[in-house]
Amino acid sequence: MPLNPALSIVCLRTLVAGLMLALFAVAPVWAEAPLAHSQVPGYYRAQLGQFEITALYDGNIGLDTKLLKNVEEKDLQRLLARMFVNSPKMQTAVNGYLINTGKHLVLVDVGAAKLFGPTLGFMLQNLKVAGYKPSQVDTVIITHLHPDHIGGLTDAKGKPVFPKATIHAAQADSDFWLSPEVAAASPEGMRPFFKMARDSAAPYQSRQQWKTFNEGSVLVPGIQAVKANGHTPGHTAYAVESEGQKLLIWGDLVHAHAVQFARPDVAIEFDIDPQQAISTRRAILQAMAESKSLVAGMHLPFPGIGHVRLDSEGSYSWVPAEYTPVQKPVSSGYKEGGNKH
Repeated sequence: MPLNPALSIVCLRTLVAGLMLALFAVAPVWAEAPLAHSQVPGYYRAQLGQFEITALYDGNIGLDTKLLKNVEEKDLQRLLARMFVNSPKMQTAVNGYLINTGKHLVLVDVGAAKLFGPTLGFMLQNLKVAGYKPSQVDTVIITHLHPDHIGGLTDAKGKPVFPKATIHAAQADSDFWLSPEVAAASPEGMRPFFKMARDSAAPYQSRQQWKTFNEGSVLVPGIQAVKANGHTPGHTAYAVESEGQKLLIWGDLVHAHAVQFARPDVAIEFDIDPQQAISTRRAILQAMAESKSLVAGMHLPFPGIGHVRLDSEGSYSWVPAEYTPVQKPVSSGYKEGGNKH
């Protein structure tokens, strides 16, 4: 009995469809790509007049919310929740800033190296990826002598990482952290921090490359020390200025951005003098909100560059700078290829 032509066509289409489904069931999906499991390099550039600023990411560390003082738990949780920060750990970045003035290559803080575990210690790597060599850095400026800011001065063998650089630290901080007598009189839990500071400074001291300064000192043209003590005895911010454009690198003025902008009166356990640290934070936040100058912080979300906005009396917000391509300055005073001097 002959097949119905219409039925034959239906059967043929069904067979072809079945074969296509079988083929695709075993064939690879060509659009697939493996997961990268990596992040972009940890550096970001910004132009400040004739100066080129490169933010360098050392890594991050989780801080327990219990380290914050002068705040009730319900208020703390509210402040964290409004910024989508999970507790009990707050992710806190560790940043440094490389400043190419055209004549000097200045690094402000050097990160922790491997003093605090595997999530920190990437600043040197990111400095190299950004196009620089440690041997090109001629000036290192330290905001204070806590290990996450000076650990990167030396390598695993205790040798200087920046062999040609002069290291600048505030006199008050140097006198405090490098003193065996102060260390011996301090609580036992603090003594390892004194040893880390001495070990980091020693190779440079032996080469006469360790220099101290006082409030208001100009470290290189365009970079001036600004007193910001409280967190440590000699904690220092740095006012950077070129062609009327200003940036304040304020070190550890803020550790928990979700909390301390809104509540500057919240201290952290690491503060040597909590009341002075609070007073300093209030004064600088107010000044930066009024001046609308750029600020950069070592524990602000990377790259840690932005502005301070006044929300209400004594309460502020952090406004991160938008991503901006770096434009070559038009002045002939700029030395192109600052990483080749």
